[in-house]
Amino acid sequence: MGYHQTTHRVVPDGRLTLNPRRAVTSAESWWQTAVVYQVYIRSFADGSGDGVGDIAGLRDRLPYLAQLGVDAIWINPWYPSPLADGGYDVADYRDIEPLYGTLAEADLVIAEAHEAGIRVLLDIVPNHSSDHHQWFVAALAGDPKARQRYHFRPGRGPDGEQPPNDWQSVFGGPAWTRLPDGQWYLHLFAPGQPDFNWENPEVRAEFEDVLAFWFDKGVDGFRIDVAHGLVKADGLPDGGPGHDAAPTLVQHNESHPAWDQDGVHEIYRGWRKVANRYAPERIFIAEAWVPNNERLARYLRPDELQTAFQFDFLRAPWRAEILRTVVDDAVTEAASVGAPPTWVLSNHDVTRTVTRYARSQPDHLIETDWERTRWAEEPADYETGLRRARAAALLQLALPGTAYVYQGEELGLEEVEDLPNDVREDPIWEQSGHTDVGRDGCRVPLPWSGDAAPYGFSTGATTWLPQPSNWGSRTAAAQDLDPDSTLNLYRRALSVRAATWVDAGELEWIETAPEVAAFRRGDAQCWVNTGTAPVNLPVGAEVMLASVAGISTTLPSDATAWLSAPGS
Repeated sequence: MGYHQTTHRVVPDGRLTLNPRRAVTSAESWWQTAVVYQVYIRSFADGSGDGVGDIAGLRDRLPYLAQLGVDAIWINPWYPSPLADGGYDVADYRDIEPLYGTLAEADLVIAEAHEAGIRVLLDIVPNHSSDHHQWFVAALAGDPKARQRYHFRPGRGPDGEQPPNDWQSVFGGPAWTRLPDGQWYLHLFAPGQPDFNWENPEVRAEFEDVLAFWFDKGVDGFRIDVAHGLVKADGLPDGGPGHDAAPTLVQHNESHPAWDQDGVHEIYRGWRKVANRYAPERIFIAEAWVPNNERLARYLRPDELQTAFQFDFLRAPWRAEILRTVVDDAVTEAASVGAPPTWVLSNHDVTRTVTRYARSQPDHLIETDWERTRWAEEPADYETGLRRARAAALLQLALPGTAYVYQGEELGLEEVEDLPNDVREDPIWEQSGHTDVGRDGCRVPLPWSGDAAPYGFSTGATTWLPQPSNWGSRTAAAQDLDPDSTLNLYRRALSVRAATWVDAGELEWIETAPEVAAFRRGDAQCWVNTGTAPVNLPVGAEVMLASVAGISTTLPSDATAWLSAPGS
């Protein structure tokens, strides 16, 4: 297929027509079993020819997403931003970054996605704004009212030369920056991302209005960035010995006065009231790194958020015993508040699945920044990594609840580990003193067609991050022609999932060898072999789909099979 070209057709009245999907309906349970595709817009597709992904590129690729079979897309921040942190530094929550397009184009892609049967979720960034946001610009100018919308404090020590507390930035370095007038402001991420003060009623009212602005445009819901971070402990106390740093991305789940304070739940009850004014239903998905699934379930109570990412699944190594424990814990805690578990294998913040699985697997949950430290220490076996990633995808898609797929996972893309240092844009690189290469390696623009960069991503411009020279076989066009490709595996898996797993019932584990995870849901079974030796499949069961070709009676190493076993 010519993915370098526009693949949709516009009928005379301007509406997008697509096959084979139907238009979005008002079904209110869609989010309980949905497959959501994450669009990192800078790297998805470039329609303007400047080497940066944009709304025009996304509109052109809607047929690709429809053919893949996803129920919704989640679009990473597309708001005006100086891009100090890839758009998670928002300067205006009610407009579109000019690099990506216009509000009018945003209206079009929402409408066209709906016609294609695809719902649209946006990213909202409520923990912090950009330092270019008009409120913070006013605060820097000394406006006392504006400063109350953020965390401004005098320093400690002689002449206030020491920061107000011992917190450190998630990205490295101090979490406080001092201004010429002697005041300090809090930024748990980059200095260009000052934290909002959610005790200020103006902040709460502003974000409820922002939600309504996008809901009025037909947006179906929001992924909430740093959902656990909005409220800080009273008085902004020190973290204390051993907890002086704001924990790193995965270590957010440790207790810290910056994270998971009980006051966040009042905020989300207010957000739910805003969403409840709309029909069809508007939904929320939380990015919340918390100490355990019991704490996570608190975000999912009936008057708060509908779903939250299950990050322990993403952090689980390729070991059946750990996968079983993670799945059990997540399903149990979500059920305790009547919410569906939400599974994610990858996103824009972590090492891609193929690469995580391409090295030795630890016997504990993985810390994603630790993964990056192994790049230079242990060679990656990408063939093994891809084999495991394909098997993990079938496991994910067979589980009850919702599933999120990060762009490029369906192409089996690996992390780009050898980006030149001078092209890196992730603030982690600078703020860590060049000791952590950051997250750019999972954000490289997608390959669509052709044998050389820009692989149909752009009409010829240099891409904002360079693409590897060996991605010709990984393009969507090349994989479309290969029946055994990862792309076609995902297409078949989403089709079979819709027909088999969505209404399959509760999960029941099947007794197996320790290195195998197997469960049944109704008449369907999922078998996962993380060991080194083949295992026998149940006699009489029919293989519906497998992560490797040729499976019938035995399941080889690093593979998953979906079985039809009526009456088992």
